[in-house]
Amino acid sequence: MHSTIFITALTFLCTVTSTAAAPIHRRALTLKSYNSMSISSGTAGNAESRAKAVWSAGLDLSDLAKISDADLEILKVERSNAEQAETEAFNPAIAAATGAEKDALQVGKIANKVLKLTGLSQVRQIAIAKKEAKGQAVSASERAALQDSLTKLAKNIETDKKNAGKASKAVSFVGQTSV
Repeated sequence: MHSTIFITALTFLCTVTSTAAAPIHRRALTLKSYNSMSISSGTAGNAESRAKAVWSAGLDLSDLAKISDADLEILKVERSNAEQAETEAFNPAIAAATGAEKDALQVGKIANKVLKLTGLSQVRQIAIAKKEAKGQAVSASERAALQDSLTKLAKNIETDKKNAGKASKAVSFVGQTSV
């Protein structure tokens, strides 16, 4: 009987010790609908700071490798929603609009591109950081894809800044609502 208690206690102690030594990756995020994260309404000129605020909310970006896999999956869905908003909502709305409304939608689409590309760049940076932290090789194509998204982001930030003060109109789009 004493040996059974000893083995049970030893097993429990080993489990607690190994659990305590394992890194804890807590989920920090809850999936947001596209409408709740959109930065396209208002006026142009500050899409970069607004997009950074959206993508950093709730995350500790000081060590990207420590962002949980669950949070990375949420970021991927939200980034995809921003891309789908462009193709499924902005493009048809722009095609159907005229005059000032069309102009405001186009300015809003640029803000959405900044949102989408900020998210894409962040997702790629996190994925690379996680691979590097595990000692895995990061391919040249992965690094090139990150650079491509950063280049496109810079171009759209520049366009948003050139549009500073112009009316910016959002579109309504929900997107995927679960991971």
